Amino acid sequence: MERKDFLKKGIIGLGAIIALPTAFNACNKEEETDGSCSVSPSETNGPFPILTPTQLVRSSIIGDRTGVALLMTFTVQDKSNGCTPLTGVLVDLWHCDKDGNYSQYGSYTSANFLRGRQTTDSNGKVSFISIFPGWYTGRAPHLHLEVLSASGSSLLVTQIAFPESVYNTVYATAEYNGAPDTTNSEDNIFSNSLSLNMADSVTGNTTDGYTLLKTITVS
Repeated sequence: MERKDFLKKGIIGLGAIIALPTAFNACNKEEETDGSCSVSPSETNGPFPILTPTQLVRSSIIGDRTGVALLMTFTVQDKSNGCTPLTGVLVDLWHCDKDGNYSQYGSYTSANFLRGRQTTDSNGKVSFISIFPGWYTGRAPHLHLEVLSASGSSLLVTQIAFPESVYNTVYATAEYNGAPDTTNSEDNIFSNSLSLNMADSVTGNTTDGYTLLKTITVS
C-alpha cells in the first residue's frame, strides 16, 4: 500500500492499525550511533495529561477527530548506554485537536481522542497515526510525550515542536483556525530549548498527510 493511500484510509477511520509500527519501521534504516547524543528536554506534562494510559494502547489515536493526516514515528534511545535504542519501554503520546481541545477534560471528559500508548520495538521505535494538532492561546503547536519503563516508572516527559513553515501551511487550510498567536520562539516551553524540542523532520503535504520523525533521548 502506498503511503498516501495508507494515510487517507487511516484518517477516515480505518480503526486500530495493528501492523503500523512493524510496517513503517521496516521502511526505516536502523540508525547507527557513535555514543554521543543530547538528552531530550524535560518539560511539563501540561494541564491535560493522559488519565488512563493503560486503557489506550493503540497505534491509531484519531478517534472521531478530523484534520490533516499525521504519521509519527519516535525512536527512544538511552544516553547512559551509548545512545543505544531502548526496547520494551512505554511511550505515551497526547495532543489537542484541530480546534485546540483535549479529550478527557472540559467538554470532552468522556472522550479519549488523540491519546495513545505504544511499546518500543527492538529498534526502540513506536509509531502513531493521528491528525496534525491545532493550537490554542499562548502556546505554539506541540505534541506531549512521556517515556516510561516497562514497570511504569517515568523516564522523561517532553514536548515536540513543529517547523513554522509546516504548521503555517497546515493552518492555512479550511479546517484549521489560521496562524497561531504564539510562535516557537515566543513559546515559554520552547524558548530555551527549541533546537532539541524540534521534530527531526516533518515531510509531506496537506493532501496526502505528513510524516514526523523524532528521536527521544533519555538519561
